[in-house]
Amino acid sequence: MMPVRGYDGVTVAVLGLGRSGLTAARALTAGGAMVVAWDDGAASRAAAEAEGFELRELTRAGAFEDVATLVTSPGIPHLYPAPHPAIAAAWEAGVAVDNDIGLFFRSLGWEGEAPRVVAITGSNGKSTTSALLHHVLTQAGRTAHLAGNIGRGVLDLDPPGPEDVIVLELSSYQIELARALTPDVGVFTNLSPDHLDRHGGFGGYFAAKRRLFAEGGPDRAVIGVDENEGRFLAMQMQEARGDDRVIRVSTGKLATPGWQVTARKGWLAETRKGRQVASVDLRDIPGLPGRHNHQNACCAWAAARSLGLGPREIEAGLRSYPGLPHRSQVVAERGGVTFVNDSKATNVDAAAQALAAFPRIRWIVGGLVKEGGFDLLHPHYDHVARAYVIGREAAGTALALGPVETEICGDMETAVARAAADAEPGETVLLAPAAASFDQYDNFERRGEDFAARVAALDDAG
Repeated sequence: MMPVRGYDGVTVAVLGLGRSGLTAARALTAGGAMVVAWDDGAASRAAAEAEGFELRELTRAGAFEDVATLVTSPGIPHLYPAPHPAIAAAWEAGVAVDNDIGLFFRSLGWEGEAPRVVAITGSNGKSTTSALLHHVLTQAGRTAHLAGNIGRGVLDLDPPGPEDVIVLELSSYQIELARALTPDVGVFTNLSPDHLDRHGGFGGYFAAKRRLFAEGGPDRAVIGVDENEGRFLAMQMQEARGDDRVIRVSTGKLATPGWQVTARKGWLAETRKGRQVASVDLRDIPGLPGRHNHQNACCAWAAARSLGLGPREIEAGLRSYPGLPHRSQVVAERGGVTFVNDSKATNVDAAAQALAAFPRIRWIVGGLVKEGGFDLLHPHYDHVARAYVIGREAAGTALALGPVETEICGDMETAVARAAADAEPGETVLLAPAAASFDQYDNFERRGEDFAARVAALDDAG
């Protein structure tokens, strides 16, 4: 565990006692802070009290009189759609609000030279990019740690050494509240509408992501520029034409004179000062199928190059990367049919990338549909032989899909059975729901596990 520094003998309140909240409370205590804690759930309060933490209802009068800082968990709204009452009370008392990411960055370097930190954000691909970079680093013999929104909580890491690299996946929720953000390398994969209710719209969502590059600013910025927001951010970071502080990433051709990593027709190319310095054929790498994963590979490549790795080291790591569960994960091949679990495709942009990755698809889709519908998927319907619709509102979802041929299945068991029965050799049965899972599952992981289990049951039945 990393002790939180700078709060020795000071009272700090912790709101939200899930994984990140309890870890923050422990790390604050290890650094000498006096912690008072609160959670709206009785079970979470009881668990904290069992560890010896003092409980304090943070909405009662005078709760913040002796408190220096409030540390809140990322899932607790602080502005939109409305601030949590305890956060509003902290504002009224003039108490600063922070989170575990801010505490982490504030605590680096207190015990000698700090490690290198790569912070990765974006709407889609940040988990794969983070895991891929971590894999590349470890395969190259570097000591690397994966934390944040993936892997371990950031304060749950052991104190790192100066030669270590910490790879952080950061969500907009985590970035938005952190009072310190000073990574050595910042990565912005892409941007598409998501979490709009939490950020008061698309502009607020982009503003939250942008904070990673504005609060102190990284030494080097790796920025996906396939959307206008990325191009805007890259130009803001750039000091002059050809500035090597910014590495642009694209799945198309770039005409800028600076440092860039692109993926076109399955080939990754690194260009500096107008000269190509490396290239890799990504098409035969099983852990990175499709254009969206080629973009992830470009982001990881650029970050690894920023850390001093050579092209051959990075290529070896790309080729040995096994992939992440629930993200374009091949779970079986049966009778010439490939079964792919992309349960993490919880929005239409991620689902569009998945549909574009395979030529002929039996598509399992549906769940808790997000605002905006499925219009952005229409250009990819020519890859879909039939859609097998799941979810409590399956009939409405099928109607919303428009011209694609649909079959209303309702549940995963029926959808997998019907898709497998219809699929022909060379086709892909793809779970890419384009919707949240919460109408039928606790999270996207459970949904993906159910898909994999139903596919495995086909083999048992056959």
